[in-house]
Amino acid sequence: MKAARVRSPMRQSRLGRSASLARLALRIGGRYLARSPRLVFASVERRGELRHELAMRTADDVAEELGSMKGALMKLGQMASYIDEDMPPTYRAAMARLQHNAPPMTPELASSVILEELGDAPERVFARWDPLPFAAASIGQVHRAITRDGRAVAVKVQYPGIARTITSDVRNVALLRRVAAAAFPGLDTRSLIDELGDRLREEVDYRLEGENQELFARYYEDHPVIHVPHVVSELSTTRVLTSELVAGMGFDDVLRWNQDERNMAGETINRFVSRSLYRLHAFNGDPHPGNYLFHGRGRVTFLDFGLTKHFSAEDLAPLADAVRFLVIENDGDRFRASLERAGFLRPGAPVPTEAVVDRFGLFYATVRRDAPMTITPAYASAIVRRFFDARGPLAPYSDVPRAYVVLQRINLGLYAVLGSLRATANWRRIAEEIWPFVNAPPSTPIGEAEAEWEQGRKGRLSALDRSA
Repeated sequence: MKAARVRSPMRQSRLGRSASLARLALRIGGRYLARSPRLVFASVERRGELRHELAMRTADDVAEELGSMKGALMKLGQMASYIDEDMPPTYRAAMARLQHNAPPMTPELASSVILEELGDAPERVFARWDPLPFAAASIGQVHRAITRDGRAVAVKVQYPGIARTITSDVRNVALLRRVAAAAFPGLDTRSLIDELGDRLREEVDYRLEGENQELFARYYEDHPVIHVPHVVSELSTTRVLTSELVAGMGFDDVLRWNQDERNMAGETINRFVSRSLYRLHAFNGDPHPGNYLFHGRGRVTFLDFGLTKHFSAEDLAPLADAVRFLVIENDGDRFRASLERAGFLRPGAPVPTEAVVDRFGLFYATVRRDAPMTITPAYASAIVRRFFDARGPLAPYSDVPRAYVVLQRINLGLYAVLGSLRATANWRRIAEEIWPFVNAPPSTPIGEAEAEWEQGRKGRLSALDRSA
């Protein structure tokens, strides 16, 4: 059965997407020009109201435009909403909608993708199909469904033409940098743009995403607080990804929970990031708040593995050395040598080691002290500013190597999420449980449950090896 061709309204060409942003800028500029006489003659109170109204309408316009354009431009808006604490609150609130409530495609268009990929209309492929998506993001949107054998599933359907759209964005570096500069004022965004382009090219292949998601789902099987939904491979293709459906609370809901609950949620997210890196050697590269579901008592479901980065033991060796020399051994010279070996710092740069420790040590501040620490939005913002600082004394001699760009982005996202939660923990003790060069005993109740799970996991793997 051939699919009916339904045209996507999404602008795909490089010229068309540039023109859309140009029209947006003219519309915003014209609005401010038209309101200028009213601002001049208004009272102080009324002037403030008018300016606030203008800011709200402008932020809504930008969010709506980026949401309708999808792809890399929408991804930048998502990142800005949770990473850059210094963005005006009006814009942050508007951009936050892009995390899970972007403008969706029509039911007919989504149905046409299912028809092309799975061979029949969704109402016949599935026992039940909800034509209205419950989430829509930069690459695709997600529908609820029931399979023929009775399983509740989430079906991610890719926007038609999104691969061409991303190619247009990635080629249009100047356009991306203009948008990034607006989202992150005053920051050097070159590394961000390069990394975003590479990862987005991979993200449009849902088969690859499904393989990555299954890798995490199998590794974390039966974990006490970390859950990754399994993929239904027989109902997944390059443009359709079907996974088990999980119900839970969103990030905005968690922000209203008591601090103990927020601390446990933050601990689990931190454990997931650290354990995935040091034990699984893989990273879920899109840690924005829309990719978590919360279930209380520290239990978290992790979603969206389209931007997964895999690391070799050789990739991780200088990172582990940097942590060990700075945090455990307090050896600034060997810490510097590790950064040079990794490519973060040019060997022989004419800067004192104290400056190197000061510049890069901020990224390790959560684990340098063996004491509880609250991660605040201000601290998360300072990390972002330090990361993008192109004017400091080390800027001419430092870089983010290609192998670690996604790692840095994940860390920025992690700090932003923990900062929003104002999560408090002894992050040093938790890290020492997971660092393979320490292997410390559990330091929290979640750590004790994780250690028990780890023992059981090793036992199961050992039994499988004996039976092989």
